[in-house]
Amino acid sequence: MKILKLLALVYVMILGLGVNAQTHNVYEQTSNLKSQISNQRAYDILFHEAMLQRQKGHHTAAYDLLCRCVELNPQASEAYFFQAQYLMEIKEKTKALEAYKKAVDLNPDNMTLLEELSHAYIANEQYTDAIGVVEHMCELNKGRQELLELLYRLYLKNEDFEKAISVVDRMEMIDGKTERTSLAKSGLYLQLNDHEKAMDEMRQLSEQHPNDLNYKTLYANTLMMNDESDRAYELLKQVLDEEPGNSNAQQTLRNYYIAKGDSLSTDSITRQFLLNPKASLEQRVYLLRSIISETEDAGGDSTRVLSLFDEMMAQSDPDPDIAEFRAAYMDLKKMPREEVVAAFEKVLQLAPDHASSRLQLVQYAWEANDDERIIELCKAARQYNPDEMAFYYYQGMAYYRQQDTDNALEAMQNGISVIDDDSSPEIVSDFYAVMGDLLHEKKREAEAFAAYDSCLQWKPDNIGCLNNYAYYLSLKGTRLDEAEQMSYKTVKAEPENPTYLDTYAWILFMEQRYAEAKVYIDQAMKSDEDLGAVVTEHAGDIYAMNGDMERAVELWQRALQDDPKNKVLIKKIKQKKYIKGK
Repeated sequence: MKILKLLALVYVMILGLGVNAQTHNVYEQTSNLKSQISNQRAYDILFHEAMLQRQKGHHTAAYDLLCRCVELNPQASEAYFFQAQYLMEIKEKTKALEAYKKAVDLNPDNMTLLEELSHAYIANEQYTDAIGVVEHMCELNKGRQELLELLYRLYLKNEDFEKAISVVDRMEMIDGKTERTSLAKSGLYLQLNDHEKAMDEMRQLSEQHPNDLNYKTLYANTLMMNDESDRAYELLKQVLDEEPGNSNAQQTLRNYYIAKGDSLSTDSITRQFLLNPKASLEQRVYLLRSIISETEDAGGDSTRVLSLFDEMMAQSDPDPDIAEFRAAYMDLKKMPREEVVAAFEKVLQLAPDHASSRLQLVQYAWEANDDERIIELCKAARQYNPDEMAFYYYQGMAYYRQQDTDNALEAMQNGISVIDDDSSPEIVSDFYAVMGDLLHEKKREAEAFAAYDSCLQWKPDNIGCLNNYAYYLSLKGTRLDEAEQMSYKTVKAEPENPTYLDTYAWILFMEQRYAEAKVYIDQAMKSDEDLGAVVTEHAGDIYAMNGDMERAVELWQRALQDDPKNKVLIKKIKQKKYIKGK
């Protein structure tokens, strides 16, 4: 630096100029250069640190550093780019757009920046601006089909159908005419009310692929849409003469007959189509749904629909999905239960692994309290659908209703083993709740409480679990604060449920809050006068501790009628005082 200054002075002296003015200029230039070098070094350091913080997930720090980078170097497109990404993440779409625009202004041919700017315009629903950016990208890279796809969608958004057609033309220049592009252009011409060009597109496609009968069918379909039904009919007859089982042609011909009001021909082609092994399941189901909808609109006569189903089921190799559709339709039409059950059983004969049909049969058996049938169905399900939790649940509950706690617990534990990330929280929660009840019944208290904890992790508002968990804690006289909180949730959820009211009243009693306990036990008795021996005894205990011994004895005597061998109750009545049970 000293050498620069000295040379500058010598240069000035040789020219005979004033030393002071020229020296000032040299100082100013070198100072500006030094400042620029210093700012660039500072920018490089801060930008590098911003990227490090970004990698570490410290996004707030990274964004603050990027803001400082922009201040140091307003010409740094990369800083604006990363700044914009953070703004998008925090939903500051307008600010993010401005940052992307600055980045592109500084580096107008950078494809990454242009792509992000186009996405930002789209996010702000500024489709015209997005089109300008994507058009520029297409100029830079004419072979990228995905850019043309995006451009096509943007022109559709703007309802600029002529420009959309020009984009499809550009697609065809790259990959040639395809069914997709021809259909797209035909539809666009229809939007422009240019029916001749719409039909011509499909005609060209058909002529380009003379051996593909589906293209002829598409052309016929387009003709029908443009009131050229006679020409369409001739084409369809050609297709079906060459390939009688062409399902697409059958569908289009059915539409032709419907348009002509020819019901006999419509019914005939409908049956041909539904019995056509070349027709896909999706096509047949779609048509059946349409027929069902038509039938319901006309009054709901199921005769025609069931006749079609029966014909399909009479084939040598009926489709189990069609069989299931038939059973579901019979259920919808509320046909006799035994007929519906037989229809679902037919599904399982064809495909034993159809879980939905088996589950439907299980539910029917559940409604009928047919536990043996439930167990039978669920045992088979564990062979064909071992990962379906519902079958373990119903099997366990059926055993539980039969008071077979060992088999019930085994079924529930097996069901727990198939839990995964996609399992329904409600079902998993119920599994653990029932397991808790079973384990408590088997005197495995610690395991029962662990099961209740698991239940509430999956569904914190499982009311049945909250009630039972709270009540069993109160019987032990432990964790009463926690038990009270759980029980209070059940009372809030169902304020007239006598069981939940009794549990809450009993917990308050155990906390020696006798007056409050009386309020809730009175509500329980008001909701249901026939509460059973346990709840009635609780009521007597609460009245006794509130000083109303006459009412307490009356309640104890009522409880004794339902539980005549209860020795503690007998003592309470004889001694006329509350005695803590074992």
